[in-house]
Amino acid sequence: MKYIGPHVSASGGVHNAPLNAKKLNATGFGLFTKNQRRWESKPLAAAEIDSFKKNMELCGYPPQSVLAHDSYLINIANPNPDIRKKSTNALIDEAQRCSVLGLPLLNIHPGSHLDATLEEGLSHIAESVNNVLNITNGVTIVLEAMAGQGTNIGGRFEHLAAVIDKVEDKTRVGICLDTCHIFAAGYDIRDTESYAETMREFGRVIGFNYLRGLHLNDAKAKLASHLDRHESIGKGTLGTEAFRLFLQDTRFDKIPCVLETPGEELWPAEVELLKSLEMR
Repeated sequence: MKYIGPHVSASGGVHNAPLNAKKLNATGFGLFTKNQRRWESKPLAAAEIDSFKKNMELCGYPPQSVLAHDSYLINIANPNPDIRKKSTNALIDEAQRCSVLGLPLLNIHPGSHLDATLEEGLSHIAESVNNVLNITNGVTIVLEAMAGQGTNIGGRFEHLAAVIDKVEDKTRVGICLDTCHIFAAGYDIRDTESYAETMREFGRVIGFNYLRGLHLNDAKAKLASHLDRHESIGKGTLGTEAFRLFLQDTRFDKIPCVLETPGEELWPAEVELLKSLEMR
């Protein structure tokens, strides 16, 4: 069984997120625990935390069915120590918010090394992750595989493996594969043979024991384009076969499989399509 659903709105408070997911007949979902375009937000009130947990139970969502996502402002690979410290502090706050909500998984973009070297960027990421894990409890930092655009880190499985190698508590670090991102990065997944080869590479370089999440997005751009352009399921360059292969792969059972596709009005149909692909 997969936990399938979109990254839903938490407008009006995080307690609304489970309710919004349930309306879509989702079996899992993603969310931001704060405004993703602001550095700081008010701490979660006790009443909101309690309401979130009650709605999770009411809607039948176990904590492991949810993949929280951090702010887009955070860049823990930044070579500027002041900005990197600000990013690390913001990530600590995000992890603490997940902790009080009872959510075990926090997905993050590895970041961009900008004018520094890739090796420096990888070290900065690991250092920040170690700092976050040392200060927080009960939350796993999930590094997202990226499209490899510009100086963004995470476009190769080797990047993610190098960060994991430097993380002290390996029980609290994981990986989220994004179908659009890895395709744009050059990993083909459109048919049985190419999918099997990409999964073999992931297993060899990183290992499925680190798999914690999946983002289900079709792609607007071509293979190895390094362009992060999401498309609705079955309407892009991936097609539906790639999603069937992921959803029938038992190695992705019991992890959140989150849509980040454009067009919220299409989400109910996409959720049902993905569920049907899992059953075929």
